Amino acid sequence: MLTLENISAGYGGVDVIRNISMQVNRNENLSIIGPNGCEKTTLLKAIAHLIPYRGTITLDGAELRRMDRREVSLKIGMLSQQLGMYFTYSVFETVMMGRYLHIKNRFSNRPTEADRAVVLRALEAVNLVSERDREVTKLSGGQLQRVFLARTLAQEPELILLDEPTNHLDLKCQTELIAYLKEWAKEGNRAVIGVLHDINLAMQLSENLLVMKDGEVQAAGRVDEILADGLLNETYEMDVTRYMQSTLQRWAH
Repeated sequence: MLTLENISAGYGGVDVIRNISMQVNRNENLSIIGPNGCEKTTLLKAIAHLIPYRGTITLDGAELRRMDRREVSLKIGMLSQQLGMYFTYSVFETVMMGRYLHIKNRFSNRPTEADRAVVLRALEAVNLVSERDREVTKLSGGQLQRVFLARTLAQEPELILLDEPTNHLDLKCQTELIAYLKEWAKEGNRAVIGVLHDINLAMQLSENLLVMKDGEVQAAGRVDEILADGLLNETYEMDVTRYMQSTLQRWAH
């Protein structure tokens, strides 16, 4: 589905990610982890073709540079950290924004019953149907993040990129979000790439990890392989294993 070969990208002519190669197939998910400042978000922006890059990114065999913006946006959806909303649209209207490219391609430029059905399914997926008429400015941070997820789902992409999507969610919503996205990818022959600070959530989302530090890939492979060689201790400059085990021990009492 998605292949990166020797990708370098950055800002102002300065590369902050360097020589990154990876592959994600349909029905697979990938979690990207690493310390703050390792440019995980920059990698997602390159994959979404939001910033220029050097190297090759292909989606189903087509180079992203040869695809127009609309074509990329129909295939790739990105869910980022959201800090707030500054307009008074309703929840339903906000999620309908995910249908924009589908609607724009029609003569009427108006949503159809099929579009409304897609939006309702997206709201059902995030358990917000009851809030459909509420103004988004009156929602909690967790509710708002679920609205943005619904908007991304309404876009009907084949690949979703997650940039710390669980930051504003409580524990229950975090685990439900990850479980839903796993099922979404599996059932629809799609894929999810998630940047997550929480290593436990990263392991729940995917059996495959890509570990970054200082803009480069430190390791990539299955979770059990990454955990076995102690590489995370070096990446995070702390004893990650001991920290996780000590936390688990507190629950055993």
